[in-house]
Amino acid sequence: MKQNLTTWVKSPKRAVSISRDERMVIIGERINPTGRKVLQEELRRGDFDRVRRDAVSQLEAGADILDVNAGVPGMDQPKLLVEMIRAVREATADEAVICIDTADRASLEAALNHYCGEGGKPLVNSVSAESKRMREVLPLVKDYGAAVIGLASGDGGIPKTAEQRLENASRIIEEATKLGIPVEDVVIDPVVLTLGVDWRSGKEVVRAISMIVEQFGVNITMGASNVSFGMADRPHLTAFFLAMCAVVGLSCPICNPLERETRIALQAADLVLARDEYGARWIEGFRTRTAQ
Repeated sequence: MKQNLTTWVKSPKRAVSISRDERMVIIGERINPTGRKVLQEELRRGDFDRVRRDAVSQLEAGADILDVNAGVPGMDQPKLLVEMIRAVREATADEAVICIDTADRASLEAALNHYCGEGGKPLVNSVSAESKRMREVLPLVKDYGAAVIGLASGDGGIPKTAEQRLENASRIIEEATKLGIPVEDVVIDPVVLTLGVDWRSGKEVVRAISMIVEQFGVNITMGASNVSFGMADRPHLTAFFLAMCAVVGLSCPICNPLERETRIALQAADLVLARDEYGARWIEGFRTRTAQ
């Protein structure tokens, strides 16, 4: 088995290390207008108050990195993304590291220029194993010294099996290292599908994580809530899935830290996997929950 790698990302003020040898790192998912009509309307008006509140509340709930997505149709996305990142930085006093979440190359370059120019090292969400996407994204990641999430999907779309996910992850890592991007700066997302569409997909993701970690030692992320989309009792299903994936190598999920079940699952995983000395964080979490 490969040695566990450590991915370092940072804000202008604070550095965060991602490693299976340390506690779980949470990437907060809420600063995303997709499916949030109220947030979309506010962003169209240039109102960033909700962005600021979401940033602070996620950080207070335990997030270390904040995913920022500016996907509002019809808007100047490069400008909007930079404005949103600036709002998050101001609201958190640069305590939160930024995960730049965009499929638009111009938006990515604008965000990288802003954030890295201020001394940050962001996580880029994301690049897939599609040839065109790697050509667009990986040179920017290299030029700005960022870290990147590699989606284990490719030219053939979202894979069905763990073996296909491993193949796509291998391709991303190979292309990144050819450009001089350190392998530890590539975080792999095995691509989680809802169990409502494919009831076997969760098992394949768990297998894929284990295989990717075994071969490369890289860190693993995922859009955790995807697994329960359209299913009953989503919070519990997502939480159990997170805990299972932690056992095989998940290290920095993209999730909602405000969900009680998610926080409990991740704290329990850290305790069981001997990443919470004397159970201190578990006890603190219990006291906080029971006091509410």
